[in-house]
Amino acid sequence: MIGGETDPKWPKLLSLAAHELRSPLTVVGGYIRMLLKDRAGPLNDQQRRLMEEAEKSCGRLSSLVAEVSELAHLESGRVAFSRTRVDLRSIIADAIAGLPDLQDRTVTVDLMADEVQTIQGDAVRLKSAFTSIVHALRRELVTSDRLAVHLHQANDEGEVAPSLRVNIAEPARIEWLKTLPPAELATFDEWRGGNGLALPNARRILESHGGQIWSPAEDGKAGAVVSLPLS
Repeated sequence: MIGGETDPKWPKLLSLAAHELRSPLTVVGGYIRMLLKDRAGPLNDQQRRLMEEAEKSCGRLSSLVAEVSELAHLESGRVAFSRTRVDLRSIIADAIAGLPDLQDRTVTVDLMADEVQTIQGDAVRLKSAFTSIVHALRRELVTSDRLAVHLHQANDEGEVAPSLRVNIAEPARIEWLKTLPPAELATFDEWRGGNGLALPNARRILESHGGQIWSPAEDGKAGAVVSLPLS
């Protein structure tokens, strides 16, 4: 991104990088699986553990390459969105149910919703976006063992039509976060480490739906606010 606009070479570079990385990763992953199946002879316990860790790392790299490819498509505008009337509460509930376990602790995610309306959107891509956002905030949460996701209809100052607002933070901060207008929120940091390219992809999916995402001004990792237009 240059000057807030997409450099026309940027999507091509991302696409090329994904293509060039995918081929050797496929070969490396294939050889690792062959070794784990004892195709080159039996492995001892230590060798098997080392190869299993190598396989996990190869899988993480493959996921990152897939995210690079997705970002290239989103940046180029070549993504076809399947838009239908969708229940955002159900989409977020499915995203929460499918979250992977954290390695070091357990963080419970609670979903709360006022009476809300459906929106026009791509259910699969919206689920992907909210999975990435909730997973990142749950992973970064250090002040609580619970994360709350609250949906409500809003009509913030400056908006010409009502929107569906999703507030995500620890439970003690949700009511405070609900009261903050966009002018008092900060730009969401999509490029922070540890999340691959899942957050940049999530923001672009939301913006393709006419939405926006912000963070609390004093701590960008303390929560997020998503606004999507009602239709």
